[in-house]
Amino acid sequence: MSALSSPAAAAVLATISCALWGSAPVCIKLGYAAFQIDPSDTLSILVFAGFRFSMAGLLVILFCSLRQHRPLLPRRESWRAVLPLALSQTVIQYLLYYVGVAHASGVKASVLSASGSFFSVVIACLIFRQEKLTMPKMAGCLTGFGGILLVNLAGSGQAEALSLHMTFLGEGCVLLSTISGSVSAVLIHHFSRREDPVMLSGWQFFTGGLLLLSAGLLGGGRLPVICRQGLALLFYLACVSAVAYTLWSLLLSQNPVSRIAVYNFLIPVFGVIFSALFLHESGVFSLPTLLSLLLVCGGIWMVNRRKPEIRDKRNDLSR
Repeated sequence: MSALSSPAAAAVLATISCALWGSAPVCIKLGYAAFQIDPSDTLSILVFAGFRFSMAGLLVILFCSLRQHRPLLPRRESWRAVLPLALSQTVIQYLLYYVGVAHASGVKASVLSASGSFFSVVIACLIFRQEKLTMPKMAGCLTGFGGILLVNLAGSGQAEALSLHMTFLGEGCVLLSTISGSVSAVLIHHFSRREDPVMLSGWQFFTGGLLLLSAGLLGGGRLPVICRQGLALLFYLACVSAVAYTLWSLLLSQNPVSRIAVYNFLIPVFGVIFSALFLHESGVFSLPTLLSLLLVCGGIWMVNRRKPEIRDKRNDLSR
């Protein structure tokens, strides 16, 4: 058994990845301010994202090339895995997310994004048939989602933030973005059976980043002001993507999708903590936030406990 398939190792590495991703929204906001990018300027945001993701890919490729003493290059047939991942994980997910966020409330966007763990489990179990859909997995996903719902409702301070009113350009695009990200998680697990997950991570980021950068520049997007603070934040965000996604890819290559995907529920919780620390937003030590963390941890435990799946086959819902 690989060390990465150990429950303890998976928990530590997945939590590190989620903590890094949880810090990203704070740094993105600070980066927009440093480069003086208007949050409504989608094309300039694509330029910002393109630099970030292509730089992340370069970091992974260069680090692994130096470590292996040879260039980390994909084989010709490997592009059949790199391109779908670049499109689903970086290009489509990012484009849809930022269009959606511009037309939806922050609370709805956060809650819909958190549903990605649920979609990853369902897609892996019912569409790709990579594992069985069991009652503990469903209960764990719903419990974790309840925690995200709680922390967002508490943070919004208004019940109408989660009204049933939806638009395609708003909530629809956020939901499609979430599904695209969930598909990419399942594709990583599938492609990693015959391809190096680190190679896939580096080249999908580099390729997807170049596509986003090209789209932004051709449309007239730019970084209005270049400064050291902005470049430092951009480099940090590139490191976040490179480290977190590479760890995530390695974990997905050695574990069932459901066992790793459920940790995604930690990302919004870390986001609340980092927002309080660096953006001076309130609520990090509030009762709803602590209850949310307990629900998320409970959901992770439900999905990752193994005995019910082995001893009680009657829980299998995919039959």
